[in-house]
Amino acid sequence: MASFSSVLRRVYLTLYNWTVFVGWFQVLYLALKTLKESGHEHVYDAVERPLLLTQSAAVLEILHGLVGLVRSPITATLPQIGSRLYVAWGILWSFPETRSHILVSSLVISWSITEIIRYSFFGTKEALGSAPSFLMWLRYSTFLLLYPIGISSEVGLIYVGLPYIKESEKYCIRMPNKWNFSFDYFYFAILVLGFYVPGSPHMYTYMLGQRKKALAKSKEE
Repeated sequence: MASFSSVLRRVYLTLYNWTVFVGWFQVLYLALKTLKESGHEHVYDAVERPLLLTQSAAVLEILHGLVGLVRSPITATLPQIGSRLYVAWGILWSFPETRSHILVSSLVISWSITEIIRYSFFGTKEALGSAPSFLMWLRYSTFLLLYPIGISSEVGLIYVGLPYIKESEKYCIRMPNKWNFSFDYFYFAILVLGFYVPGSPHMYTYMLGQRKKALAKSKEE
């Protein structure tokens, strides 16, 4: 018989996954509706609130890994969530000039489809103990296309934002100051772009490995 803590864990993770699923479903619906009716220039304004809220909720997944609620390694979770939060808050929310770019549409759609599949997979698995084979296949196969689209959109939007970051000097700290410390957000953004060079292939290779193991295990069962 499952312990109380085990049951509580499953209930919590089930509720968490399906709640975030609803958030991403709303993001996708609003993005597609706006794209059809008003054009890509208005997609961000339509999805801003649910996008920021739902993506920010992913911070809990880092905590889930730290306290042992899930087995996902922090080394894989942290970079992915961190880069998304940076693009969502550090670029799109911070610099409105980037919001009308067509890459916002590809970003939002690739993110939301990926997450709708992922959260429905884990939500079903936590609730029922297993997920249907078709959902497992989608979970470990759609990233083959969606990950490159999402990463390309992230990199593209950071690049698009560079002139506005440099011109506005937002988030910059100039000397002299009482901390004797300076920070240039423009160069920080360039540094973030640099991390995508080794980070993206590494993450893609990691996910290919996860796909191979997951699909092989499903065939054995």
